[in-house]
Amino acid sequence: MNIDLTVAKQQVYDEVESWIKTAQAKLETLEGQAEGKMAKVEVEAYETLVPKLQAIQQKLEQLKKSSGKQWKQLKTDLERLIADFEKSAKKIEAEAKAS
Repeated sequence: MNIDLTVAKQQVYDEVESWIKTAQAKLETLEGQAEGKMAKVEVEAYETLVPKLQAIQQKLEQLKKSSGKQWKQLKTDLERLIADFEKSAKKIEAEAKAS
């Protein structure tokens, strides 16, 4: 494997891990709010987003262990999972603002 490819892969891992940390912080905020007032939207958000975040973390671990075509497919899958998480989070945020 050449150095450029290794660096590119590491950059992807770093970006996703950074994104995961940000998502976890958002979830912790929602969890704190849900514990305080148990708002339906916040509880729904936590219950909806936590499994999606866990799936992203699992896919990242698979990505780290893969190579070649499998790596490319897993990266595509990971990007799809992240987009789905973000879409769900935006929908929940919009619902929270509306209520």
